[in-house]
Amino acid sequence: MVASMESLSEALIRGDRNKVAELTTAALSEGAAPQDVLEKGLIAGMMVVGKRFKANEVYVPEVLIAARAMHAGLNILQPALTKAGVEPVGVVVLGTVKGDLHDIGKNLVGMMLTGGGLKVVDIGIDASADKFVEACKNSNAQVCAMSALLTTTMPQMAEVVKALKAANLDVKIIIGGAPVTQNFANEIGADGYAADAASAVDVVQTLIKN
Repeated sequence: MVASMESLSEALIRGDRNKVAELTTAALSEGAAPQDVLEKGLIAGMMVVGKRFKANEVYVPEVLIAARAMHAGLNILQPALTKAGVEPVGVVVLGTVKGDLHDIGKNLVGMMLTGGGLKVVDIGIDASADKFVEACKNSNAQVCAMSALLTTTMPQMAEVVKALKAANLDVKIIIGGAPVTQNFANEIGADGYAADAASAVDVVQTLIKN
């Protein structure tokens, strides 16, 4: 069974979604625990992709192909995980702030977070502060993740932070995007900042544990 988990990870790293689907189905039919398939197969593979992305060994297209392969496995695995009562590591609300229509970076972060065992509630682009608050309330999210690609929309991040705090929600806030910095995160009272999608997974997992 260990070999098949390794094969599953390797197929995911290669971005071979048909093989990932085939090996996920085979592992479940052989009696593998759904959580093992998730953690030792899919998540383990996606973590390797994340490390390589961080080290500039692979780029966005390869990550997207690997993420697509991961979703092929997750679609098969999800009913088994639900039946086994396996809960996600945490819930993250993810969106691009009001006035900003960019979503490639956000989508990449969402895929990497899913690959890290988290449930992602993606509220899309051009999302108002109220929309972030409502989504965090409805999903009992532990983390709210915001993206901005324009300097002109960065002030919207501060508005979301204010709105979440005014709503007294027990949610950690992480921000990211090309013009965003750690200093800006500190200024607006965000709990974390990530420079790239792979780092976002590390920061979110740390925020959930603390």
